[in-house]
Amino acid sequence: MAQSFKSRQIAFLIQNVCFTLILFGVHTYLLSHFAEDRTFFFPIWQIYVFHFIITTALYSVINYKYSKGKTDIFNTFMLSTFLKMVLAVLFLLPLLLSDIENKQPDVFNFFIPYFLYLFFEVFSLTKFLNKQA
Repeated sequence: MAQSFKSRQIAFLIQNVCFTLILFGVHTYLLSHFAEDRTFFFPIWQIYVFHFIITTALYSVINYKYSKGKTDIFNTFMLSTFLKMVLAVLFLLPLLLSDIENKQPDVFNFFIPYFLYLFFEVFSLTKFLNKQA
């Protein structure tokens, strides 16, 4: 049990680091070409650190519960996804409460990676759950 948890966790961390670096590189490249004169409220690195930590934490909790023998993890996934949404709103709260006129680019700058990370989480979880079934 402990070995399968560790091996899944290490494999996911490697995939998550690679996914984050590629996505960060593409995002930075696109912003440097299409939004070079725009100053965003949040630096892009903060957005990616947030997404990396939250994604790793969500996967780790589900991986741990599954390793302990709980095969019904749907409720855990739904609860942690809801918590992730709440944390995303809290992360964006300073932006939403600021007096910046046009907040839409900043919100898109956050939520496009948010949904890409959500897809990555679901893909990774279903991949490891299908292997176990």
